[in-house]
Amino acid sequence: MLRSLKLGSAFGIPLYVHSTFLLLPAWLLFSQHRAGSATLLFSLLLLITVFACVVLHELGHALVARVFGISTRDITLYPIGGVARLERMSERPTEELCIALAGPAVNLVIVLLLSPVVLLSLLTGWGTDPALWGPGQGPLHWVVTFLAAVWFCNGILVLFNLIPAFPMDGGRVLRALLALRLGQLRATEIAASVGLVMAVLIAVLSFVLEAPMMLLIALFVCFVGPQELFALRQREAQRRAASEALVVPMGEPVLVPVPSSDEAPVSSRDPHFSGFTWDGEYHVWVKWQDGQPVAAYWGQGD
Repeated sequence: MLRSLKLGSAFGIPLYVHSTFLLLPAWLLFSQHRAGSATLLFSLLLLITVFACVVLHELGHALVARVFGISTRDITLYPIGGVARLERMSERPTEELCIALAGPAVNLVIVLLLSPVVLLSLLTGWGTDPALWGPGQGPLHWVVTFLAAVWFCNGILVLFNLIPAFPMDGGRVLRALLALRLGQLRATEIAASVGLVMAVLIAVLSFVLEAPMMLLIALFVCFVGPQELFALRQREAQRRAASEALVVPMGEPVLVPVPSSDEAPVSSRDPHFSGFTWDGEYHVWVKWQDGQPVAAYWGQGD
């Protein structure tokens, strides 16, 4: 069975690298075995640095999620990128929007910080060609060329992650924006459908560019997006069934103070959740105790 190697931790979050990640440097060595040692070293250092930026990207998601009371189990690096496993996904669209944008925002900050280096590279004509990183060049030239390449890779990470292919960051941004008006379930259905279309386009592009990693990303989108939609449909069905079973007569008085919809927690999927959630279909407040619905009260959701 394939395992993950623990690299350490950051902000109390365990960091792992999956064993399949070794395929990436192996592929790099194979594809550039005829290149000079300087070029090969440049590529390996660039690979390590880019994936360090990927870790920062995932930490951006994790730390913003922590602000909203959502902890992160771990962060794992795969050949196609990094995955931050959150304890749960927020059901509040504004929270999901902030969490989804936090990762690309980290890469954007790196781009902005390195932009003066790229400007220097363009003015001097050094460019970002790894082949120029050889013994005939000075140390400053090597550093500028390397940082310009890091700048370029982070720019690609920003653009690629914002592609609306659910469950990638851009797909989650799309869902969050749709959920503001359509609700989470309908928004997820639309985002997952758009994601499948984008996955097909990514797969086609992978053959055009001869980039096998893009094909793996397309397969990830095709598999994980529908899977998350299925899980959400199951949760919504369970909530509706629980609400229907607990609906009280219209004349029943409200026995406890009912919070406003802005204050009502919506994380009933948490097995330890206690509080109220609003069920828009039955127009009732559902009271949860340790993850189980125990009562329902008539009230206003807005």
